[in-house]
Amino acid sequence: MARDWNQAYEQDNIPWDKGYASPPLVEFLQRQSVTGRVLVPGCGTGHDVRALAKQGAEVFGLDIAPGAVRKAQSHEAAGSERYATGDFLNLETRHCAAYDWLVEHTCLCALDVSQRVAYARSVQQALKPGGHYLAVFYREVSDYDGDGPPHPISREESNALFADAFELVESFVPQQSYASRPVGAEEVCWMRKK
Repeated sequence: MARDWNQAYEQDNIPWDKGYASPPLVEFLQRQSVTGRVLVPGCGTGHDVRALAKQGAEVFGLDIAPGAVRKAQSHEAAGSERYATGDFLNLETRHCAAYDWLVEHTCLCALDVSQRVAYARSVQQALKPGGHYLAVFYREVSDYDGDGPPHPISREESNALFADAFELVESFVPQQSYASRPVGAEEVCWMRKK
C-alpha cells in the first residue's frame, strides 16, 4: 500500500526529517559549488533547498505533498528559492530541460522500486543538455526486508538506470551522515547528462 505522504506531513509523522540539510550534501558543497537553476524533487520541508540557495543557486523545491510544501514555505528563505506541489514522475512542461542541476536525496529511496525507470526518465527530462545530477544514494538500509520505504539501490541498479544517459564525474562515500545512517550506507554520485 502506497504511503500517504501528505497525511504524514499534516500529522508531523515525518521521522526522516532530521531538521537540517543532508550531511552528505553539505559535505559535497564544501568541495564543489552548485550554481544556476537547481531542482530538488521530493524536497520535503526544504532543508536541502535552503542549503543550496544559501550557496547562491536559484533552487526550486518540488514535493507531491502539499503539507510538505507548506512547511517548507514557513521557513525563512535562505536565498533564491521557491516551492511547489507537483508529481516529479509526471513533470509539467515548465520543468523540462529547465535545470542546470538536479539534487537527489531520499526521493528515489522513497519511491516503490517499480517507479525507478519513471524517476530516471524525469531526471533526464528536467535537466538541460550537459546538466548535472547529484544523488545521495541510499546503498544500505539496516534490516531491509523488501518492505520500504526506504528502498536501497545498489551501484549496479543505479548504473542500469543512469549510465546510458549520464557520465559519472565523481563518486564517494560521505564521511558526514545522519546519526541513524552509518558511514558507508550512502554514496554521493555526481553525474553529467550526455
